[in-house]
Amino acid sequence: MSAAIPKEALSQEEKERAYAQIANVVKQYKHKKDSLVQILHLAQEIYGHLPLELQQFIAKEMNIPLSQVSGVVSFYSFFSTVPRGRHTIRVCLGTACYVRGGKKIVEHLQNKLQVELGGTTEDGNFTFEVARCIGACGLAPALMIDDTVYKQVNVNKLDKILEQY
Repeated sequence: MSAAIPKEALSQEEKERAYAQIANVVKQYKHKKDSLVQILHLAQEIYGHLPLELQQFIAKEMNIPLSQVSGVVSFYSFFSTVPRGRHTIRVCLGTACYVRGGKKIVEHLQNKLQVELGGTTEDGNFTFEVARCIGACGLAPALMIDDTVYKQVNVNKLDKILEQY
């Protein structure tokens, strides 16, 4: 999956094209039972995030209450209502990763990138999150950047990893 590009930088024409693509997604899936999560996932992939205006559009296209759409968006942590960075860093803070230095990795990233948890760097390059477990306990401490897992990360390794991005 490609990283989303913040859509505030898009022209009106590009936004309209994104909305047309999303309308096609809704048309394709709206009659399938329990398709809202899939529609929102695809809409976020197309648009980059799910602002209220887009949630209203999806609710109208699906002929469902906005509260239903917003409820799903706010329930699942995968969905974002604000623009995200080109890359997503997720530091595992499951028990094994936490005990083996996950908290130090979080603190180092906050200082190095000047970003708080859940935030996006000023340059739009990284969105910074934590995960409760990424299923790499034997590789602790671990983190993910986009879909790549980095194992046995320490502060020195972390700086080298970030240089790739």
